[in-house]
Parts: sequence; structure tokens; C-alpha cells
Amino acid sequence: MNRTGYPGLYVHVPFCKTKCPYCDFYSIPETGYVGEWLKAVLREASLCVPGSPPFDSLYIGGGTPSLLDHDDIEGLIAGLRDVCRFDDVTEVTIELNPDDVTKERLALYRSLGVNRVSLGVQSFNEEEVRFLGRRHSGRQAQEAARLVAEGGFAEFGIDLMYGLPGQSARSWRQTLGQALSYGPAHLSCYQLTVEGDTAFSRLSREGRLDLPDDATGARLFLTTSQYITGQGFIHYEVSNFARGEGCVSRHNVKYWQHTPYLGLGPSAHSFSGRRRWWNHRRLEAYLRHLDGGSSAVEGSETLSEEQVHLEHLLFGFRTMWGVELKELPGEGRANRLEDLRRRGFVEVRGQQVVPTLTGYLFADRLPLMISA
Repeated sequence: MNRTGYPGLYVHVPFCKTKCPYCDFYSIPETGYVGEWLKAVLREASLCVPGSPPFDSLYIGGGTPSLLDHDDIEGLIAGLRDVCRFDDVTEVTIELNPDDVTKERLALYRSLGVNRVSLGVQSFNEEEVRFLGRRHSGRQAQEAARLVAEGGFAEFGIDLMYGLPGQSARSWRQTLGQALSYGPAHLSCYQLTVEGDTAFSRLSREGRLDLPDDATGARLFLTTSQYITGQGFIHYEVSNFARGEGCVSRHNVKYWQHTPYLGLGPSAHSFSGRRRWWNHRRLEAYLRHLDGGSSAVEGSETLSEEQVHLEHLLFGFRTMWGVELKELPGEGRANRLEDLRRRGFVEVRGQQVVPTLTGYLFADRLPLMISA
């Protein structure tokens, strides 16, 4: 799937107007630091990039990248192009919040070479949007999707969330149908989970968050896949669907296929194939280290061969490409593989072992089940 083998570049924009109660990505509500953050990111790039091969994907995520004004987003992309080498057909993605979307902003992104948009809708339902603490309304989400669909981007994606309290399979199918009506090339559908130190995690500990049980979540997952693939999409990763292999997220596939990537910005992670490292999470620490001429890296780990292999299996079984048969542990492999095949978790296609739809439900457990 990785067309060139080139690494990907991720930039974390740590600014949000408000904090969604389910989100554990690092962000702050204060946008007065944008100028300092931009200088620091470009300084970090100048320290990390020299001598590296070209990037063939640039993903600007957050946070809320669409909060950046004209001069800041132009300065970011132009500054990165000055420092970094990019492949001729680089995929350039930016995440957008629906209430930031305007015709003028979309035209700016196109002029800067952005060719892929990820629209964080989560839901078109007014009640669900309020529950999720989104700062846009359902009506704004609809208008934003329409504008992006008409905005001249060859590929655009919509992010949705399911497994909300009281959500039925019928209402979820309505949401999926509405999203598909805008003609996206990509859909990301994430089940709501309680993460880290979030507002929802505190409500959960207090017994005030009534999420669907595992069986209901599994049914919604199956409904999601069956509905979307029924509209001609491929289910290429547990939470991701594309209108053909040419529409998959090139950048995100790097994470699942263990391709190197470089992360810039506070809390960003990087991977070289064996070594993984991460930046200081808090903006103040990130700025202080770079202003002082030192690295923004807070910590790192070097994976053993066994860890690399286990991760490769873990990520591979999350995708429709699976893993190569020869990568499975040899002793007792045939019996374990036959057991998983008989239980409907995997299929063998030539030299590839790929997860079934049921296997996707157990993707995190498959590497251990097949290695036990």
C-alpha cells in the first residue's frame, strides 16, 4: 500500500476554542501563543529534517488546525516547504471543524496545496452534537459538509462517532446515510470510548455516563461496516472506509504499516522503524526547550525485535491487508491459524492472512491468539 516507502510528516496544532469531553489529545483554549508555536515548529523541523528522505504525506492535525488564520497557515505550510523535501505527489491533509468552514478558507487551503480535508463532524444530530460538547450545531455540520463537497478537493473525509447513549442502529444508519449523501471519498467511524483524564472519564467514574454495552457496540460496528461497504466503500482499517484503495489515507496507513514518520509540535510522536520518541506534551515546556536551543523530545524507546514483530502483527490485523503468512510464529502455526479460520476471525488469501469483519472486532487480541 505504501506507494513510495517515504516517511510521513505530522504537525500538531494544539489550540481549541473549547475542549470536547471525550478528547484526550493535547490542546489548550489559549490561541495567543500561535505565533510562538509556529516559530517553534519550524525551528524543530530545521533541527530534525536535514538529511531525511522526502516526505510523501503532510498531515496537519490537532487540536483544531482550522483555527489558524490566513497568515499562520500560509506561514506554516510555506515554512515547511522551505525546510523539508516533499515528493511530487505529496498528500496534504488538514483537519477542519465545521464551524470554521467557509468558501474563502477552503479556497485558501487549495491555493496552499492542501488536497485532502478531514471534516470533524462526529454527528449531524443536534442532540448528539450537544452531548459530545461540539461547538458546532448539526445544521452547521451539514452546511460545512456541503461546502467541502463543492470545494474542489479531489478527496475529502468525514469523521463520525457512534456508540452514544441511547443511539439506535436506525438513527446511526441515518447519520451514515446523511454523510454519504455529500459524496465523501473517505469515512472514519469511531466508537465512543472513555479515554484518559477527560470529562467523560470523570462522569464514568461517578456513574453518570451510560454508554452502550459491548454487545450493543459490536452490533453498531457491524451495522457500520455492512452499511458503508454496501455503498461501494472498502473497509480497509477497523475504523476507516474509503471509496477504493486510491482514496485511503496515505498518511494514516504509515502508522499501521510501520512506515517511519516524523511528528512536530507539542505531544507529537515519531517513529524510525525501531525507535519511537515523543515531544514534551505541554506547550510551555515545548516552547522553552526549543527557545533554549535544545530538542523538544521528552522521551524515547527502542523496540526489541520481538516488540517490533508484535506491533507489526497488531497493526496488520487492524487492516484489510493483514500480515504475510511467513510472519506468523512457526511452531504450531498451522493449528492456531486453522482454529482462527474456523472461528471466522481470519481468512488466508494466497500468502496473506487477513482479518474478517468478525476478526476486526478482535483485532487487538488476534496477535496473541495466533502466537499463543
